[in-house]
Amino acid sequence: MGYKVGVALNHGEALVERVIESVQARPGRLVLDYNKWAGPWVEGEPAPVTGVDVFPSGRPVPASLRRWLAYDGSLLRRHGWLDDDDRLTPRPLAQIAREEFGELGGMYDVAALAERFAECFLLPGGSDSRRVLATGTPDAEGEYAVFALDVDDLPCIELMYPGFDVYLADTAEVLGVERGPGYSSLAADRVYGPRMREHARHVFGGGYSEDIAQW
Repeated sequence: MGYKVGVALNHGEALVERVIESVQARPGRLVLDYNKWAGPWVEGEPAPVTGVDVFPSGRPVPASLRRWLAYDGSLLRRHGWLDDDDRLTPRPLAQIAREEFGELGGMYDVAALAERFAECFLLPGGSDSRRVLATGTPDAEGEYAVFALDVDDLPCIELMYPGFDVYLADTAEVLGVERGPGYSSLAADRVYGPRMREHARHVFGGGYSEDIAQW
């Protein structure tokens, strides 16, 4: 069944509630069937994390992320989002590229994108690419965009999801949307396209990606 444009359950906290229901129905389920390194959605019993309301930059944490953390923090903790005191620990994009891709990541001028990608968080997904949430100008739902960072044949950073809410739902296979080819295919979706276009204007001046130059 398709979703109507603007229906609240397709966005934000309500969408994350659907993800939580899906995860609870299958305890121990892996986040990525094709890549076991990401581990399960929840390790053991859920371990809620509360009181995370503001990023270190001062930007507000979206309701979708607060709701997921209130359910469990183990997934994001494994991916470097939180320190031992449950404080958010962002990294600039250049650091994530070096740490994830090693020597290959250091070959590209990711630092040229530093101003727009100064506060980033790694998410599970991809094999030759990575998924990165970057704070900045939020969309109408108060969400920050998730990008694909690819340093393979044609190195680029490309808009992939309009927020943590949609990333989470697509990864958990509850989004109910058929993705087309290309990282930014949700731009053509009638529900999520408007949010994708918002982020495209904010980050890339209307486009959906930017090439990464080699040093």
